[in-house]
Amino acid sequence: MKVNIYISSQQLDLTDEHEKIVRQYPISSAKNGTGQKNGSFCTPLGKHIIRAKIGIDQPVNTVFIKRRPTGEIYSTELAAQFPQRDWILTRILWLSGCEPGFNRFGSVDTMRRYIYIHGTPDSVEMGKPGSIGCIRMRNNDLMDLFDQVSAGTPVELIA
Repeated sequence: MKVNIYISSQQLDLTDEHEKIVRQYPISSAKNGTGQKNGSFCTPLGKHIIRAKIGIDQPVNTVFIKRRPTGEIYSTELAAQFPQRDWILTRILWLSGCEPGFNRFGSVDTMRRYIYIHGTPDSVEMGKPGSIGCIRMRNNDLMDLFDQVSAGTPVELIA
C-alpha cells in the first residue's frame, strides 16, 4: 500500500502494490500552503512514511493533545468551551520525512514538526485548505484508512 496526497486537488489516494487506486478521500491541508520549515504552519511536501499509528480502539471523536487521548469526546459543547483549539480527533497517523535536508532533520523535519494525518470535527470543510500544517480527514474516512495502512507505509505529499 501507498498513500498519495495531492494538495492541489485536496485528495488522498490509497494505492495497492500495483499503484491501482483502492480508496480516495477528500482532505484539508494547511491554509498557509506548502512548505517545509518548522514554524511555517505549512504542509510539507515529498516522500514520507507513517512513523506511528496512534489511537487504535479509541472511540470516534476522541480528543488528542500531544498524541495522547485526553479522555474527552468532541462535541459542539466542548468546542464552544475551547474555541481556539486545533482539534485532533479519532486517530493519528504520524508522518516522518524520508528526504534529508528537505523534510528530514534540522529545521525541516516533518516528524519533529508533529505533522499528522488526523481526524477533525464533522463541521470542518474538506476539499479546501484549513489546517495549520497537518492533513485533516473526516473521522470515518480516517478510520477506514487507518485500518488499511501500517507503520512504514510510504506517503507522498504532492503539490
